[in-house]
Amino acid sequence: MDYSNYPRNDVLCIDMRSFYASVEAVKRGLDPMKVQLAVVGDLNRPGSIVLAASPALKKKHGISNVSRFFELPKDPDIIMAPAHMADYLQVSMEITKLINQYVPKEAIHQYSVDEVWVTVNGLDKLFGGRWKVANAIKQDIMENFGITCAIGIGDNKFLAKVVMDLHAKKQGIAECTYENLQEQLWPFPIQDIWGIGQRMQRNLNRMGIVTLGQLAKFPLKSLTKRFGIMGEQLYWHAWGIDLSPVFGNFTKTEQKGFGHGISLLRDYSGDEVATCILDLCEEACRRARDANKAGKTIHLGISYAKETGGGFSRSRSISLPTNITMDMYDVCMQLFNQFYDGFSDIRHVYVTLNNLSEDGETQLDLFDDRPKKKDIGYVMDAIRNKYGSTAILRATSYTDAGITIGRSSKIGGHQA
Repeated sequence: MDYSNYPRNDVLCIDMRSFYASVEAVKRGLDPMKVQLAVVGDLNRPGSIVLAASPALKKKHGISNVSRFFELPKDPDIIMAPAHMADYLQVSMEITKLINQYVPKEAIHQYSVDEVWVTVNGLDKLFGGRWKVANAIKQDIMENFGITCAIGIGDNKFLAKVVMDLHAKKQGIAECTYENLQEQLWPFPIQDIWGIGQRMQRNLNRMGIVTLGQLAKFPLKSLTKRFGIMGEQLYWHAWGIDLSPVFGNFTKTEQKGFGHGISLLRDYSGDEVATCILDLCEEACRRARDANKAGKTIHLGISYAKETGGGFSRSRSISLPTNITMDMYDVCMQLFNQFYDGFSDIRHVYVTLNNLSEDGETQLDLFDDRPKKKDIGYVMDAIRNKYGSTAILRATSYTDAGITIGRSSKIGGHQA
């Protein structure tokens, strides 16, 4: 492969090691790399997920970020920490500010709360080459926050991300260039490569593709025929080529829809779930109104409790776009009454409003009170924006089946 015509940048992919657990350890004055600490979503629920486990806990007991609270061993050395999402977001923002001292904001691409890409082109005269920049940032994060990070260095985002996942998490800092790609990445199984999920892994395995090197040597035409544009991307990634931008506004995307969902803390009956659906519709429509959008397609998804299994996912389009809560709720309940089996308990619910248009484009009906309904929605939004999300609620939100009050104190589904 001739790489002379492809861009070559200095890109770092920085991952905070066991970030939530590290923040909790530092708060307690403990060494994040030595203490056995688990961050649990809800200590009152045995089935709650372990959001983060410290490296020592992972090594000694094999605990991962998909383990459940009840699976933690009865080890007196293990510290159980409830999640504090506001703290993690605050530390993440402070780390980003620190990185901003090295590069402009346009060179920082926040991938998640604990992972970020940083383009460090042209810093040779200030800090030295990209290895020196990586070492300086790593040391600064440790000195200022007490948190260890892994840093992948690459000629583009893909190479930086994958070498970070495969090598830097063990070595601290690792580098992958176009020239050493075959040595660094090709021997690894495709399931270890960022961007390849379980379904794609199975499909590739059926084609005899097990490693990244085999993927690179597979005919491009065959991959494109089988997977379309995704097959073409897989092929070029296997050769280390990634043309995604390394500067600019990385987060601006067109809103396709407004959705809200929840994994319920207990099993809900068919009668109770109507209250949950109403609360979810309220939030989805509020977000649509904030964006001055309305939608014509309404979607309802229901997952039954584990004992029963199954569920349904259905949508229905309406004649006029809407962002009125009761319009969306009425359609959701029509779908629920039509497709619910009538007896199963329910554990997960989600609603979406999509097929969007500008709110002002909605056609008015002289014999309908839609303008008044819309005005009520906007007034309720204004009150909540000024006085808080629970300043004005529907009466059903105060019942045992309501979810809005409980969700108001959470960030990302976990306690703030």
